[in-house]
Amino acid sequence: LAFLPERPSATGIGIDASAQALAVAQRNSAALGLAQRAQFREASWLDSGWADALGRFDLVLCNPPYVEADAELEPDVRDFEPASALFAGHAGLDDYRVIIPQLVQLLLPGGVAVLEIGATQDAAVSALARESGFAVTLQRDLAGRPRVLVLR
Repeated sequence: LAFLPERPSATGIGIDASAQALAVAQRNSAALGLAQRAQFREASWLDSGWADALGRFDLVLCNPPYVEADAELEPDVRDFEPASALFAGHAGLDDYRVIIPQLVQLLLPGGVAVLEIGATQDAAVSALARESGFAVTLQRDLAGRPRVLVLR
């Protein structure tokens, strides 16, 4: 929903494993005047066949869980976000290991995937992406911290 106003001709499909999160996203899309350009589907990349009917895309934006299992979080995060949206195994890489190989089937030729990462995960996630055949570029946030990887 944050991207669609930047590209007035674009449409998007939001995917989440949480029906509650999707309900919030649908309300937000209506409030932002984007309901005609945004669809939502309940699915998990952990499930076999989850993307079979989606098609292929020019752009995939992905914010998977990436927090290390033993990380201490601020109460405003820990107390309001479900653990399944935050934690991804000991090193915080479990979801990247699942989603990155699947991106090849989701992207059109020339397509791009943008993955949000934790501040210390750029090398590890970049290596996973390269193993799946992607060229990787790191983008930093306004504070200079590693924030997203762009996969081509």
